[in-house]
Amino acid sequence: MASFVAVYGSPRKDGNSARILKSAVEGALSDGAQVKEFYLRDKKISPCLEIYGCAKTGRCVIKDDFHEIADAIVASDGLFLASPMFFYTVSAHTKAFMDRCQSLWMKKYEIDKTPFGQANTKRLGLFIGVGATKGKRLFDGALLTMRYFFDTFDMDLHKSLLYRGLDNKDDILAHSDYLKEAFDAGAQMNKDADERV
Repeated sequence: MASFVAVYGSPRKDGNSARILKSAVEGALSDGAQVKEFYLRDKKISPCLEIYGCAKTGRCVIKDDFHEIADAIVASDGLFLASPMFFYTVSAHTKAFMDRCQSLWMKKYEIDKTPFGQANTKRLGLFIGVGATKGKRLFDGALLTMRYFFDTFDMDLHKSLLYRGLDNKDDILAHSDYLKEAFDAGAQMNKDADERV
């Protein structure tokens, strides 16, 4: 049985990205997975202060809720992360959390000296991106960022669910197909993770 962490990156409660992620979580649970859920909007997470306290141990020296989430991800088989798009990238809540993972990057590449491209990536990542605009390049920057972010945790960006044209809080209710796709993706992530373990 695989264990996952689900990180909700929207500043809005029960918005479009949160509902899509909740559907993916339900899919994983229906297939027997265990899932820990974290809502970044409810956590106290400082941005990275670039003080390099992590340079010796690979652990961030800022004491806040970041560690609870990061430790859970490190102990998991995979990560589900959802964020709305602001100015063609992830939310400030999501980016602040991601930037704090610089400490994990420091541990992996500077302290443990893991060669680039040679990490054991048996673990899986799912990214859900939601944006109001229908711009063709809406997710380009976020996807590149996600690939490197998931690499920090020795995870593949296994699947991305990207949805345009969702802005108002309840817009997702007109798209049951998106919710079904997310449910199926969550269930499939559990199957795929079980095969890799």
